[in-house]
Amino acid sequence: MSLQEIILQQLVNGLLIGSFYSLVALGYTMVYGIIKLLNFAHGDIYMTGAFVGFALLGIFSTALGAGWLGIIAAMLCSMFLVGLLGVIIQRVAYRPLLKAPRLSILITAVGVSLVLYNFVMVLTNGEYKAFNTDLGFSGVTLGGLYITYTQIVLVVATAALMLGLHWFINKTMYGKAMRAIAIDQDACRLMGINVNKTIALTFFVGSSLAAAAGVMAGVYYGSIHFFMGFVNGLKAFTAAVIGGIGSIPGAMLGGLVLGLLEALGTQLPMVGSEWKDVFAFIILILLLVFKPTGILGKSEIERM
Repeated sequence: MSLQEIILQQLVNGLLIGSFYSLVALGYTMVYGIIKLLNFAHGDIYMTGAFVGFALLGIFSTALGAGWLGIIAAMLCSMFLVGLLGVIIQRVAYRPLLKAPRLSILITAVGVSLVLYNFVMVLTNGEYKAFNTDLGFSGVTLGGLYITYTQIVLVVATAALMLGLHWFINKTMYGKAMRAIAIDQDACRLMGINVNKTIALTFFVGSSLAAAAGVMAGVYYGSIHFFMGFVNGLKAFTAAVIGGIGSIPGAMLGGLVLGLLEALGTQLPMVGSEWKDVFAFIILILLLVFKPTGILGKSEIERM
């Protein structure tokens, strides 16, 4: 392959990987925008969504097959179930601490992450699980560039979820309530908005998007494991910071930027695929030094 073809192929890979980061980063930025919490358990919500989707696909494949029909059914059910898990975590672990010092709720988030991480590790005996599908590797060839139909569908599905979230936040009453609570919770209570219900809905939406990303990652990579949420969670947090923590468009943009930079960075001299994680976090450090508010962030921004 020529250098141009390699770069184009890496652009496609980076766009797809970045879309996964964006979906998870949205959960980080939504929760931070509402209650100023860095929910470090969110990466393990992503991992849990992948395993729930894996289990559901095994059930649905007998009736619907392991093609797109079975995958979509498993992903939708996983989004709902993991969304409920996010609500339960918010109600049990975070809601009682909303008035506590920020450090207390941050430590609780780390504790929730460890609980999910170790629970799945024990449940799976720490083994990789093959995410078997019947999708194959067929696709389209554009010059020297090869794009599989799976890649196309995953990118389209991710874009649809992001557009759906954008519409929900900006056009529905619940979305307007979320944006209002991000500005002033006390004023929202005086106006009759159920703050606790809206915060729970925020966790449901963010957890659902992370579950969708987990299932799609399983489909794309072909395997899942209990450790997948740790690094990807950190990268999604990096994407949220790159875009501007608390900004939904920023989380979408930050994920795509990180995915593209990570994919293209592996083609630099002396930088291989084994250095991609190092490259991603170097980008985070440089951004925090030179523009700590992120690409779309401002010193004072309207959250969500």
